[in-house]
Amino acid sequence: MRLSIITLIIFAIVSGGCVTLKQPNMDIEYYTLEYDASLPVTNAGLDPVQAVIKVEHFNITPACNTNRIIYRDQEFKRASYFYHKWKTNPADMVTYFLARDIRKSGLFKAVVIPGSKAPYTHIVEGLVEEFLEWDSKDEWEAVLGMNVTLLDAGESNISKKVIFQQRFSARKKCEEKHPKALAQAMSEAMAEVSEEICMTIQKALTER
Repeated sequence: MRLSIITLIIFAIVSGGCVTLKQPNMDIEYYTLEYDASLPVTNAGLDPVQAVIKVEHFNITPACNTNRIIYRDQEFKRASYFYHKWKTNPADMVTYFLARDIRKSGLFKAVVIPGSKAPYTHIVEGLVEEFLEWDSKDEWEAVLGMNVTLLDAGESNISKKVIFQQRFSARKKCEEKHPKALAQAMSEAMAEVSEEICMTIQKALTER
């Protein structure tokens, strides 16, 4: 009798273990920004400038320096999803899309990407300060904020080298409370901020 009970217990444990092992794990879902670059801003009456812009790789604050999607649902608290991640670090995405948008704006002679040895006249560098999902009781928002600096590559006088340093930001409502909707809202935020940066650079160089 005792042997039968022990046998049944062992069978139950082994069977339960087999069921657990056969249960599929949740797949990690990866997201990226996705939006069309604006039509050449020259259509808006802005004149192109003869500048070659080098976009340096952006830095990012420690709180957002991960490919995990960060969200804020309480004051002073930051958390991240386990099964929902960005395809790459947000700093990589911001650098790529900004360089692409500056090039496609039609406002500048050329754009040089990080690592290129091509000559350039000006440098764009920056810090991604916010790149997260901001949760409230009623809605989710994509929050994007970055500090951008435009430098004159040919100026040796440090006091004249910095043309401007400015913060750019945008908040966009998520259509649903889901990471995919966050990716869409963050794409809209990046498109808005990127266009504003392009036009600010053009204005700053035109006025020099």
